[in-house]
Amino acid sequence: MLPWYWMWSPQVHYPLSGSVLQDISPDLGWFFGAIKPEAGVGSIEKEVFEKASYGRQLGLILDVLLPLVGEGSMDSEKAKKAVADLKHVYEEIEKVKSEKKAEMEQAAVSLLRKIEKTDKEMLSRVINQFESA
Repeated sequence: MLPWYWMWSPQVHYPLSGSVLQDISPDLGWFFGAIKPEAGVGSIEKEVFEKASYGRQLGLILDVLLPLVGEGSMDSEKAKKAVADLKHVYEEIEKVKSEKKAEMEQAAVSLLRKIEKTDKEMLSRVINQFESA
């Protein structure tokens, strides 16, 4: 084939051929960004949601709770598995929380260091706001 005919040569990409990549996961940034500060930290909620969706968390809680109120027995395999899964999800959530808290602390210290270098008076005003509270 002659090199100047490249624009007329068809290029076909079939599904699952590796040439077609498309991210179809929904963008939920607007949802987690809309969480009120008094209700929680949006970035933490997003990471927790990625570990276990709200439905998954509630399902595990119900699987544990219903046998306790008389609908079944905690000796059932389903209840035992739910308790184990619930503990695992809880550990994952606590890990996310501690990591996020450490990141927030680092960011705060970094910002205070930056303020210290540029405007020492502003730094003292900021610190006084927290000391008086």
